[in-house]
Amino acid sequence: AFGSQLQRGRVACLEEIAAPRRALIVGEGNGRFLCELLRVHPTVEVDCLDASKRMLQLTRERVEQTWPDRAAHVRFLRDDITSWIPLENHYDLIVTHFVLDCFREPELRLIVQKLAGAATQTGTWLLADFRVPSGGFARLRARVWLALMYGFFRVTARIEANELIDPAPFMQSQGFTLAMQHQFKGGMLKSESWRRKMRQD
Repeated sequence: AFGSQLQRGRVACLEEIAAPRRALIVGEGNGRFLCELLRVHPTVEVDCLDASKRMLQLTRERVEQTWPDRAAHVRFLRDDITSWIPLENHYDLIVTHFVLDCFREPELRLIVQKLAGAATQTGTWLLADFRVPSGGFARLRARVWLALMYGFFRVTARIEANELIDPAPFMQSQGFTLAMQHQFKGGMLKSESWRRKMRQD
C-alpha cells in the first residue's frame, strides 16, 4: 500500500542536514537508506545496528555492490537495541526509520534516552515513521491501517507494541527540537529532522 513512499520518507531530510562524521542507523532493513547516506555524505563513518542477521547480510551485500569503495566505512553490529550499550556522546547523526513504532511506551522512552546519550551535544536525529492525521477521513483511514499493520506484525514479527506512540515528547526531553518535517501518503507518513543544540550554561 505504501510502496516507494517508505523510501521517500527515509531520504526526504537527508540532503538538508550538515555532513555527519559518525552515524548510527538502528534497524536499517535492506540497506537502501544506507546507500543513499553514503552517496550524499561519502566520508561518513557508519555503525549499522540490527537484531536480524539476515537484514544485516542484505544490507552488507547492497552496500558492497553499490559503493564498494565506501563499504569499509560501515560497521555491521548484530544486537538488540533494548540491550545494546552504545558509546556516549559518539554519533553526530542518529537514524531511526520505521523502528521506534515497534515498542511500547516504557521501552520507547528508554530507547530514546539511550540513543540521545549516544548522540553528540549538537547531533541530528533523522526519523521516518507512520503518523495519525489530526482529523477527518484521513485520521480514520490511518487508524484502520495502523490497527491492521500492528495486528499483522504482532503475529509475524512478534513485536509487543499494539499502538503508535509518538516519540516526540521523549526526544524533546533529551534536548532535541524538530527542525524539519515532510508528510506523505495523505499525512500517514512523516519524515523528520531533529536537532540538539548545545546548552549555554
